[in-house]
This record gives sequence, C-alpha cells and structure tokens, in this order.
Amino acid sequence: MEMQILRKTKWGGFKNARQMEKTQVIQIVKDSGLKGRSGSNYPTGTKWESMGPGERYLICNADEGEPGTFKDRFIIENNPQLLIEGMCIAAYAMDAHKALIYLRGEYAYLKKGLEKEIEKSNKYLRQIKLSIRIVLGAGAYICGEESAILESIEGSRPIVRKKPPYPAQAGLYGKPTCINNVETLANVPLIFSGGWDKDLLLFCLSGDLKKPGVCEFKAGTSMKEIISAASPSVEPKAVFFGAAGGCLPYRKFENLPLDDASVSENGAMLGSRALIVVGEGRSMLEISKVFAEFFVHESCGYCTPCREGNFRILELLKKIMDGSDTLCDIELLRKLAPHIRDTSYCSLGRTSTNYLIGAMKYFESDFTKLCR
Repeated sequence: MEMQILRKTKWGGFKNARQMEKTQVIQIVKDSGLKGRSGSNYPTGTKWESMGPGERYLICNADEGEPGTFKDRFIIENNPQLLIEGMCIAAYAMDAHKALIYLRGEYAYLKKGLEKEIEKSNKYLRQIKLSIRIVLGAGAYICGEESAILESIEGSRPIVRKKPPYPAQAGLYGKPTCINNVETLANVPLIFSGGWDKDLLLFCLSGDLKKPGVCEFKAGTSMKEIISAASPSVEPKAVFFGAAGGCLPYRKFENLPLDDASVSENGAMLGSRALIVVGEGRSMLEISKVFAEFFVHESCGYCTPCREGNFRILELLKKIMDGSDTLCDIELLRKLAPHIRDTSYCSLGRTSTNYLIGAMKYFESDFTKLCR
C-alpha cells in the first residue's frame, strides 16, 4: 500500500482550501488534530491562529539535525509538491505573502530540485501573491530550534531567543512569523483533499538493520512491529530515540506502544521518531562516546553547562574506554549528566545528555566493567 505522505494531490487540497474563508481553513486544521511533527506536538491550527497583525512570514523548517532523523529529506526527495502545496495553504490561511524554506546545510544538494518545484508551482503562488525562497543553513544543530533559525536568517549568531515574545508575535525581522517543519506542512494538503489519517506517522529507522529507511505506522504501534519491518541484522539490545530522546532496552520494552505519552512515561522521548537500533554485542559506552562527540561539536557555545559540561563528559568517556578511570569517574558522570540537563540555557542543551542518562540507567555494566 502506498504511503499516505507520498500521495499525489495534484493541488486538489489547495483548490479546496481556496474556496473557503481563511478562518474556516484554520478551523479545519484545528479540528483535524494536526500537531507539529518535529517533536513539539503543538497544535498546528492554534499556531496559525495566534499570528499577530501586520506583515507576516511563513518559514518551513527543513533543518533536521537530530541523529537518525531523515524523514523531511524523504519527503523533499519523493513528494516535494506536497510540501509546496502545504506552504501555500498555510500562507493563504494566515494571509502571509513571504515564505522561506530553511534548508539544512548538508541538504544543499536538494536545493536545485526544490527551486524547480517552486517554479512549477508559480501558477498557484501567484494566486495568493506568495513568494518562496530557500535559505541554506550552515549545518548547525542549534538551528533546528525555531528562534535560532530566525537569528540565522537575519545574519546573526544562531542562538535561542528568550521567550516571550514568541515568533507568532515578533519573529523574523520583528514581524509575526509561523514556523512549521516539513512533515507538518506536507500533511496539510492531505487534510483538504480527503481521506487523511491523523494517526499515520513517519518513523526513521537506522542502526543494526537490514532494511533501514523511512516507514509509516499508526501512533501506538509496538516497538517490536516497527523494528521488525526493518529486519534487524542481529538481536536488538537497545533503541535510541535520536540522541536527545534517550534510550530504552529492547527486550524490556519491545511491546511498548510508540506514542509520545507511553515513551515519556518510561523515561525517554519519542521526539522526531528516529529509532536507532543497537544490536547485541555493541557497547553502550562506545555509542555514548559517539553521541558525546556529536554534542561537543554541535554545542552553540552560548552557555557554560552545555559547552563545558559535554566536553567534560566526552573526556570522562574516553578515560573509561582507555581503562584509566575509577568508580569515582563513573559517579561524576552520574552527577554531571543531569546537571547539564537541568541548567543549560535552551532545550537542545537540556536534552544533550539524555542518551547518557538512559544508557547508564539500563546498561550500567557497559560502563563499569573496565573500571579499576
């Protein structure tokens, strides 16, 4: 069966939406139950409705930097028209006439194809007097956060803004701005073309699998069913939810329904639905070191807990792997990881040690067996 996200609407959703009043379009999106699919889960229609008065901007967040996440790339590569159509419906509903696609730096090769799709869509863009341009990021993890995107586009150092004011009131260049991610906007035309199932979600599967890739499942499908669809190459040991979402042991949670509430109740975060499968025989210590290197490299450097704390965690993990650590170093790791989580400036820093907290909770022996 064809994936819902790959349906060709042929601009039917936009045509239907254009026959409605703007407030009616927003109400239909609210009633549909569509929520932000970057991991925020904020009601999309409510976000559109909250836009302040005056000149407005729409930004598509195509900067998916979370490890193991590539569903937005999948949409752009396989059904870019759906994304552009969704942006047109959103812009029409909010009376926005300027739109941008903030494209991840590592996705620069997708820019030309998107520009061609925008050119092909000019007939519909002109109907609502909308212009869409693509802004290429520099590959910074922090720019997955909406206000850091605004700073980047304005030419400033990309750090997270203090809120309030929220982007809907004072965003790009101080104007009301709505920021939705690729998957969220791509679902909008499906709502207006009929037959849309709000419970169908995209999952990114990678790691020790024979068939990694993007799959579509209903929210609440068990971990075992989703991972089995990608054919594990060895018996799964653990599943990381990206890096920021932490991890859970597979055998204990294989029947866990993968929805936000169920995963959160067990100490992890489903987030952007990136499942990185770790097979038996792999060391959680070694994988934690890889994630630590990622966060040291990607820290924006603005706050001390994230900048210095993650660097210190990497040092300690290297020391453990070298066999020169003591149990005191393990204890320091236990204290440092939640300290970074609790004191970092932004949500990216506050989730930067979730992978380690989960790994040490469930796989302690992987960290202590080399201790002197």
